[in-house]
Amino acid sequence: MIVTDIFDKGGIIVWILAVYSFIALTILFERTLRFTFMGSPGRKNEYQLLEALKQCQPENIINKMRGPEARLLQGIWQASKEGVQDLNRVAIRIGSLELNNLEKGFRTLSFLGNTAPLLGLLGTIIGMIKAFMVIEQAGGQVDAQALAGGIWEAMLTTGVGLAVAIPVLLLLHLLESAADKRAQSMRNYASLMLEYLPKDKKSSDDSEELEATHHRDGITHAV
Repeated sequence: MIVTDIFDKGGIIVWILAVYSFIALTILFERTLRFTFMGSPGRKNEYQLLEALKQCQPENIINKMRGPEARLLQGIWQASKEGVQDLNRVAIRIGSLELNNLEKGFRTLSFLGNTAPLLGLLGTIIGMIKAFMVIEQAGGQVDAQALAGGIWEAMLTTGVGLAVAIPVLLLLHLLESAADKRAQSMRNYASLMLEYLPKDKKSSDDSEELEATHHRDGITHAV
């Protein structure tokens, strides 16, 4: 049996599953390329970032990094320089955006992988209904070989549906695992950045000046 026979015997259901396959392969190819070439910070950069943070000069290390971790750290560092107080919210916001970019297309792959077997089963049921309608019209006098041929043609769509779903769901699982690892990496770098990030000197000076003012006012009133 060749490919043209599969499309001929399977009917419209097989054509729909072929469209499923094309969409899934396109998303999988794009996601695989993205994960392959996005770059990884590596353990070495983590130690270098830690030392740079202790010296209050993390910008040089951050600019050399690649991937979502780099963009997350750049956002936190920029917010820190601009005097933003709640850097945790900044980290959560940027981290969520980066994770959404990593998981782009995952829902579509999940939909395709979960509905392909159901679509194949629908084709099988329709084929079986047609086969039994032929038996009824023939008054039960049906050749066993012809009946077997009708049944395997009906089962064809289920086989195609499973052939589409199994690789899609397997590759989706691998991509989700890769995204989870990068999400954990982003959390590690964000925690490191927030833990060792130098405090805003200006804010500290302002607080000291305000405290001194209150102290002088207290002395004045006491006098």
